[in-house]
Amino acid sequence: MPQRKCADKALRQNIKRREHNRVQETALKSLMKEFKKIAATGEKKTVQESLNKVFKMLDRATTKKLIHKNKASRLKSRLSLRLSAKKA
Repeated sequence: MPQRKCADKALRQNIKRREHNRVQETALKSLMKEFKKIAATGEKKTVQESLNKVFKMLDRATTKKLIHKNKASRLKSRLSLRLSAKKA
């Protein structure tokens, strides 16, 4: 237990932030899984729309410092490669 009022408040803030970040990470992962399922079906229009959603969410997570910018870039690259492999 925190000894000071400010430490108690910091603990409450950390718990709230951790929960918020966990929800965001889960949403990002499930969106990526959804894209992979859609990419497997191969419908061109829905695949591109889904990819755009994933890219937007990755960019947002990067600006909110949920994930590192290099990780976001790596994930974008891999998802794009998956899409281009399906086209070929």
